[in-house]
Order: sequence, then C-alpha cells, then structure tokens
Amino acid sequence: MKHCLFLVMTMIWSSFTYGQESYAEDVISEDAIIQAMYECISGAKGEPRAWDRLRYLMAPGAKLIPTRPASETKRVPCYLTLDEFILQGDEWLVAHGFFEDEVSRRSESFGSITHVWSTFQSKWTPDGEPFSRGINSIQLMYDGERWWIINLYWAAETEENPLPKKYIK
Repeated sequence: MKHCLFLVMTMIWSSFTYGQESYAEDVISEDAIIQAMYECISGAKGEPRAWDRLRYLMAPGAKLIPTRPASETKRVPCYLTLDEFILQGDEWLVAHGFFEDEVSRRSESFGSITHVWSTFQSKWTPDGEPFSRGINSIQLMYDGERWWIINLYWAAETEENPLPKKYIK
C-alpha cells in the first residue's frame, strides 16, 4: 500500500513539475515573458486560453488592472486577481476569438525591477485589422533565477486619448 501511495504521489508531482518545466523558456528574459503573456490571452474562436501558462508567469498576488470608464470624463482602475480576470474574460475570449500583440516597447530597469511600456493592438484574427490599441504598463521582477510579472496595468486608446506617435513604431 505504501508503494502504491508513493507511486501515485510521484506521478502527481511529475505531472505538476512537467507543466512548469514546459514553461521555463517563458521566463528566461524580458522578451520571453512579454511574448508569452501576449500568447496566453490570444487564440482563435473556440480555442481555450493558456491560463496555466499565464499563472506560471505571474507572481503570487499579482494584479491585472484594466482602466474602466467611471463617467464620461473619468476613468478608474479595476483591480483583478488572475482568477477574477479569467472568470470575467475566459468565456468571451473563447467565444469571439481574440489576438493581441506588441507594436512597440520601452523598458526601464533598476536592479531586479523592470518597467515595460508595451504598446499593443487587438485583433479578431492573427492577420486581421486591429480593432483596438493601447498601452500595457507591466511591472517585472528578475529574482536571480527567472522573470515574474508583478502587475499588469493597461488602458485602451480612445478618441479623446489617442496613442502618442512616440509609442508606435
């Protein structure tokens, strides 16, 4: 009986660590983690998103913070955990298809922290015309072994607040 329990525990641990090892390349550099972040939320209509992969990128306690209109003239941040973001967005993303990619990037680093200003465009298909653009403000940390997303804060472009040319390639 002890042998069976040991075998089952070993199989569970192996499957858990296999999943993490398969994402190890996603956290070796700033470029890798940003690319992986965009890939996690992107996918064709009916295609499940890579939420386990995104969980691997995010530090424990990390927030996803979209800005939302509070009135015609005021915007406010909406603080979400990753699980809250998934609960709110998964069904919609899978039902409609959604692709987001980086248009340009500016980064500043000090010690183990990096702030990334990533201009994005959103499309319904990989080669489609963008229907939305904006800025992702991404806080990253390198802990000496891997990169982590600490927070992801974003705002979409609006008619009243167009993207400045300096943030577009």
